[in-house]
Amino acid sequence: MAGSPNKPSPPRWLLAELTYACPLQCPYCSNPLNYASIDKELSTDDWKRVLKQSREMGAVQLGFSGGEPLTRKDLTELVSYSHDLGYYTNLITSGYNMDEAKILELKKAGLDHIQVSIQASSKELNDFIAGTKSFEHKKTVARLIKKHGYPMVLCVVLHRENIHQMKEILEMAIELGADFVELANTQYYGWAHHNRDQLMPTQQQLNDAEVIANEYQVSQKGKMKIYYVVPDYYEGRPKACMNGWGTTFLTIAPDGLALPCHSARQLPNFDCPSVNDFSIQEIWNESKAFNYFRGDAWMKEPCRSCKDKDKDFGGCHCQAFLLTGDAHNADPACNLSPQHHTITDAIASAEQPTEQALLFRNSKNSKLLKN
Repeated sequence: MAGSPNKPSPPRWLLAELTYACPLQCPYCSNPLNYASIDKELSTDDWKRVLKQSREMGAVQLGFSGGEPLTRKDLTELVSYSHDLGYYTNLITSGYNMDEAKILELKKAGLDHIQVSIQASSKELNDFIAGTKSFEHKKTVARLIKKHGYPMVLCVVLHRENIHQMKEILEMAIELGADFVELANTQYYGWAHHNRDQLMPTQQQLNDAEVIANEYQVSQKGKMKIYYVVPDYYEGRPKACMNGWGTTFLTIAPDGLALPCHSARQLPNFDCPSVNDFSIQEIWNESKAFNYFRGDAWMKEPCRSCKDKDKDFGGCHCQAFLLTGDAHNADPACNLSPQHHTITDAIASAEQPTEQALLFRNSKNSKLLKN
């Protein structure tokens, strides 16, 4: 491991991807395309070691995700252990197979927060996108979460197939008593990148959806907080990915690979370290992967001379790699990038209908694809 010349600030947000197993088959999943070949998962004791070391480093926010974290039989044990360590714990779930007894069990264990996802406002479209009959159960789970004192946090990933339901989605959120609604425009990584031509909305669809979101933000002020962010493909400026590489977020994949962001394992020659081989302190402070894009020494033009380089940090490196083949390039989402045409070409393509079918996320399709 090669050390960083400047000691980085400690991680504050730990994302524990407990498993890639999931009963849903969402075609926009951010899990690796070849997740089916990653068949090893950290044991309960391994996860406890990771949780303890990360907390000692300074992490305070903890998200349990996947896949579907509810498929792990030790979830409650890990929640209890994390609560005792002093984490603020978040469960990021589809809600599938969750029941009232499980909610009460997790609450007793100290779980602080539950975010549940719904794929659409109608049963037919939700179950089609999820690839699983789950709509009515998800709504039941959302009501139970609210019943037992959790803030009702609803997440809906938006794309061409459901963005026309914006008004109905928000009305559903009101009916469910949601306190927070995250209208998350699809980020094109993993399965979403593979299905991009089928998922990208048209400019008009986005414009209409934004108008509706803004109207509901006004009408629901003081009752329900609505988060809607214009996707960076259409904004002309890159997002400040992960609040800066290796500054805030630490992701641990199911097999123990430590990642500066959840998509980083796709980047070539990064030698992402494993918690099976190194401590969290060694990984965070000394590893090649976590030091690679810290600071601005890596930057090429136009990033190096950009007045916003300390705000957006050059954008998303994984997106730069996916679209240009070089993670060092400026994020093409930026209209100053020499490769910005890769974004505008994709937007233009979205205006044309496609007859290509969605490829759903499942182990059969995963085995047919390379990451």
